[in-house]
Amino acid sequence: MIITIDFETYFARDFSLTKLSTEEYVRDDRFEVIGVGVKVDEEDAEWFSGSFQETSTWLQQFDWDNAFVLAHNTMFDGAILSWLFGIRPAAWMDTLSMARAVDNEASNSLAKLAARYDIGVKGDDTKWAIGLRRSDFSPEQLRQYGAYCCNDVELTYRLFTLMRDGFKKKELRLMDLTIRMFTEPTLELNLPLLEQHLMDVVERKEKLIEIANSDRETLLSNQKFAAKLIEYGVSPPMKISPTTGKWTLALAKNDEGLKNLELHPKEEVQALVAARLGTKSTLEETRTDRLISIAKRGSLPVPLRYYAAHTGRWGGDDKLNLQNLPRKSPLKQSICPPKGYVLIDSDSAQIEARILAWLAGQDDLVQAFENGEDVYKQMASNIYGVPVDRVSDEERFVGKTTILGCGYGMGAAKFRAQLETFGLYIPESFSKSILNTYRRRFGKIVQLWEQGDTCLHALVSQELKTTRFGTKEEAVYLLPGVGFDFPSGIPLRYRNLRQEIMPLPTYGPTSHPMTRDGMGFTYDTRKGKVKIYGGKVIENVCQALARCVIGEQMLKINDRYRVVLTVHDAIACVAKEEEADEAAAYVQECMRWRPKWAQTLPLNCEVKIGSSYGDMKKWKGRDK
Repeated sequence: MIITIDFETYFARDFSLTKLSTEEYVRDDRFEVIGVGVKVDEEDAEWFSGSFQETSTWLQQFDWDNAFVLAHNTMFDGAILSWLFGIRPAAWMDTLSMARAVDNEASNSLAKLAARYDIGVKGDDTKWAIGLRRSDFSPEQLRQYGAYCCNDVELTYRLFTLMRDGFKKKELRLMDLTIRMFTEPTLELNLPLLEQHLMDVVERKEKLIEIANSDRETLLSNQKFAAKLIEYGVSPPMKISPTTGKWTLALAKNDEGLKNLELHPKEEVQALVAARLGTKSTLEETRTDRLISIAKRGSLPVPLRYYAAHTGRWGGDDKLNLQNLPRKSPLKQSICPPKGYVLIDSDSAQIEARILAWLAGQDDLVQAFENGEDVYKQMASNIYGVPVDRVSDEERFVGKTTILGCGYGMGAAKFRAQLETFGLYIPESFSKSILNTYRRRFGKIVQLWEQGDTCLHALVSQELKTTRFGTKEEAVYLLPGVGFDFPSGIPLRYRNLRQEIMPLPTYGPTSHPMTRDGMGFTYDTRKGKVKIYGGKVIENVCQALARCVIGEQMLKINDRYRVVLTVHDAIACVAKEEEADEAAAYVQECMRWRPKWAQTLPLNCEVKIGSSYGDMKKWKGRDK
């Protein structure tokens, strides 16, 4: 049974989902349900409006225990059902999540989707309701609001019937699991730790500004900050703007040039850069403050967006991104399992590098992974010309960076800059030598980049002689006129893929050649035009396949232990303290499990157990 639902709630100019997160909005004392529309399977949608108790009683008539609940943005409607009315159905489904998977780059509001699929027109009858409490509505206004709500319910159901055939059962299960992390929160927050951390963050920021002998205006202005660097005898880092193609200051927090200055020998420069990063980006401060607010309201709903990235990976949502918490941040330490439970975090080892070698048919590297050999030392041995058993830690790190970073055609300048971010400085000639060594050593991978270029030509011309891609057709193949298809059943698309004249790169790190006879490939995203080339295609494909693996493993883990978070290639779950060792063994087994379509893919993982997300210790159980 499918129950489609839509809540209409009180909102005002200073109290709405444009001002607040879903968690803040639903848990706020000002929150009020005006009414609710419900549709059971093919039956007509019904509208009900009453007091909280009356609404609760009315909702109890439905068989939620055996129902699949459907909404558009189920994170919102599901939170209301779960947090306020205590209703937790058999499964959650969401047309917004489905639409993101179908077209990640489009606007997927219900109004836009209704027009795109030609299923009707979404009204705009909420404009006049701003600031109105339920008691302010006249009977006619409630009837009008109910008609508007029921129309939304009908549109949502029609949309679902059009999209559901494109989704495999396991993807619908992953969607449910993702929504359930938010609507049925498990994790707790350590409020005293968060409050102390906020005070430390503010104090540290003030000291950094003082040390840098600078004011806030200088730190926030690119031009004034650059002038300050020049005062210290430092040339401001520059880059080519991907938008304009012209030189511009590289002073954003993620710019490698600015990051490199954190390692500058002058303490004044280090302090200035630290102050810049600490002041311009208030992420740590605002994020800590947000978690404090959540902790005061209750447990931590984990907001993850299903199919957030082009390649299908999950992303942060609801104004809180738990995907990029610093490794040693107290924020991670503040995230805890419920009392009597432990957190188990399992991180898939080198999954992209393993998939790349497997897909390319680079059998020697695949076998090395299968045997549990130290492929980083082996790479370093090739680079430095020393026996494997004499490779130093620094040399191994270079080998590791090469294996993990050069698989998609990275250029010498970018590789060199990447090492510099870790404090390793090598000559440009040596950087080129390392890349040449990698490409000679792994010729099958280089051939795969070339095949990526060929696929782009084939997709644009639509003259496909074969749909075969790589050496594992059961895992990925070319989909004429679309892109690439995967075991998830959700294709990787390149919207409006085209070939056009491009200027040759004149500065900065480059990857596998993006031009051929002065031509290159681009496709459209919501952020604008994006360049695509063979190496980048392979990166997209490997990331999409990694997501397929992680998704299936996540479902297996969740069969026995509640999955509470996924970050990139890692999965976190909770287990009772007395079951910790048994649970860790099961998680390890799941993370080493190979899907039917990848039986020869060597997989491994690292499992950690802890009393908080930031206090995890490696589980010393069953080594492979």
